[in-house]
Amino acid sequence: MSQRDLVAEYFAGFRASDHPRILATLTDDVEWVIHGHRTTAGKDEFDGEIENPGFKGSPDLDVQRVFEDGPVVVTTGEGRGVSVEHGPFRFAFNDLFTFRDGLIARVDSYVVPLP
Repeated sequence: MSQRDLVAEYFAGFRASDHPRILATLTDDVEWVIHGHRTTAGKDEFDGEIENPGFKGSPDLDVQRVFEDGPVVVTTGEGRGVSVEHGPFRFAFNDLFTFRDGLIARVDSYVVPLP
C-alpha cells in the first residue's frame, strides 16, 4: 500500500470511528502532536484520542489536497464535528504524516475553527 493509500485508510477509519483500522496504519511508538492542544505517545494514547469524550460521533472529514515528498504526506481539508459542550462546529485542518518502515510514525495536526 502506498503512503497516500495508507493516509486515505487512516481518514476512512476516522470517518467511521474504526479504531483497529486507524491503528493498523500506525507504528507502535506513533506520536500525535495536535498543536496547541495535546501530544500523544504510542498506540494506546493515540487510541484514547480517536473518540475523545469531549466530542460526539465520528467527524465528517473532507480531504481537499494531498502532497507527498519522500517520507512525508501533507493533507489539507475541512471537517465538521459535534462538541459535547458547544454543539456542532466546523474546522479547517492540516495534517502532516511522517512515515517510517511503511507506517505512520508521527502525525502533526493543525486545526483552525471556522465560522
